[in-house]
Amino acid sequence: MSRQRGGHPMQTRSRRFDDIPLEENSEKVVIDGRRNEGRLEENHIDTPSDSDSDMFDDNGKPDLTGDRHNIALLLFLYILQGIPLGLAGSVPMLLQQSKHISYHQQAVFSFVFWPFSVKLAWAPIVDAIYSKRMGRRKSWMVPSQYLIGIFMLFLSTKVDHLLGGEDSPPDVKMLTFFFFMLNFLAATQDIAVDGWALTMLSRKNVGWASTCNSVGQTAGYFLGYVLFLALESATFCNKYLRREPQTQGMMTLAGFLYFWGIVFMVTTTVVWIFKRERAPRPSEVPDEQHGIVSTYLQLWDVVRLPAVKAYAIILLTHKIGFAAADAATGLKLIEKGVQRENLALLAVPLTPIQILLPFVISRYTAGPRPMDTFLKAMPFRLLLGIELAVMVFLTPYFKNDDGTFPLYYYVMIVASYSLHQVALYSMFVSTMAFHAQISDPVIGGTYMTLLNTLANLGGNWPSTFALWLVDDITWSRCDGVEGLMCGSADLNKACEVAGGTCSTWLDGYYIESAACLVIGFIWLKLSANTVRKLQNKELSAWSASS
Repeated sequence: MSRQRGGHPMQTRSRRFDDIPLEENSEKVVIDGRRNEGRLEENHIDTPSDSDSDMFDDNGKPDLTGDRHNIALLLFLYILQGIPLGLAGSVPMLLQQSKHISYHQQAVFSFVFWPFSVKLAWAPIVDAIYSKRMGRRKSWMVPSQYLIGIFMLFLSTKVDHLLGGEDSPPDVKMLTFFFFMLNFLAATQDIAVDGWALTMLSRKNVGWASTCNSVGQTAGYFLGYVLFLALESATFCNKYLRREPQTQGMMTLAGFLYFWGIVFMVTTTVVWIFKRERAPRPSEVPDEQHGIVSTYLQLWDVVRLPAVKAYAIILLTHKIGFAAADAATGLKLIEKGVQRENLALLAVPLTPIQILLPFVISRYTAGPRPMDTFLKAMPFRLLLGIELAVMVFLTPYFKNDDGTFPLYYYVMIVASYSLHQVALYSMFVSTMAFHAQISDPVIGGTYMTLLNTLANLGGNWPSTFALWLVDDITWSRCDGVEGLMCGSADLNKACEVAGGTCSTWLDGYYIESAACLVIGFIWLKLSANTVRKLQNKELSAWSASS
């Protein structure tokens, strides 16, 4: 279970679907909303036979007897998982404000966010291969966390060089490699911890696993993204944390990586030695029906279904219209002079909105036609992309003489993002509800994870492509020097060396925003009927086991 943090236009990543673990054992919580002859049966939670009264104590509060330490451990493990994600989200901000790298390079770095979206490719292997001596989940969690710690410690000695300096450009390819590996290992740890949560907690408290995931990863991402960018900023530290101003922040990326590398190494050793993993029940042991080959064959059977093929096209293309807003808006705000730490801190007042919105929106998606809400929210979100582009264009006009921005400007940004979140979560919750309806319960975990993987990829590739294209469609010139052009990092540097100044007279971001709006509405016109037809199909059309 892993959520992609952010999704707002001030970051470079889009909202990712919660992944359902592949384990299909007796303790798994399965939310199932099924249609029967056009009617939605009441959603239920398929849990073991513990009565509801066993879940609460005499005072009506959750009975966590025997599970408090387990919940605390899970929460901590998910916090650790969020640290690499947050750091990866902060690097584009560092590069954009300090190094002025090209959007081609930003597109290359965006690949570091892909592992969590495609972990289905190796999740069956993590689930099936393990050491009985170490434990089914610790066999993967412990090595993954050790490797994260080792990568962090090694990277702490190299990251300053990789980020570049005044005379040397950043090594984006090596940065991409290291942070891709960190996120790959974090995704592997996520698979293992998701599975361990289902057996670590007692049956009556297994529902706390998703709470630990959500809260823990959110807190970890906050530490790696918001807290780091704040402590790295000399402006923030001088204003709020120091009595005497200094030229640097209180924390560097190298120091932050070193600290968390030590934390990963020490805490992983403690968990390995002192936390025992109980022996699996017979129903939890992979057999020939739940082995690696069988799982991949099940996926292939699902993909071959005509309904799934049509829906896969929907999932892989529906976010094209949001690509410019989701991928480039935050970087453009930094380019216009907004401090990266201020953008990061805006996540603080927005967090309650992100928590409450799914509960509110679920009232409108808890029925037989959740995708109706999806279709209604899409044009609203497309128009908000243009509104965000307008905000970027007007940003220089709000700047004070000292380079800061007034409070009301940030209030406007928060208001814009809040509206953006309403549309984003409306589509997100609608799609998740639809996935719960159509997933074949015989292979529910595998089915849901496949659909969520397709949805995640549908957000990743348009964002990467949008970042790559910005520079190519930007029109700029080198003022003061004849015969030189601007547009790439090398051309811009050549212009500056020759004594010229690069000026942009048509930013590719605005071209992309307009193109995304047009493409989005064309997609909606061509695909809305397909979405409705898929929604109206009988469950047998989605069944791979019939």
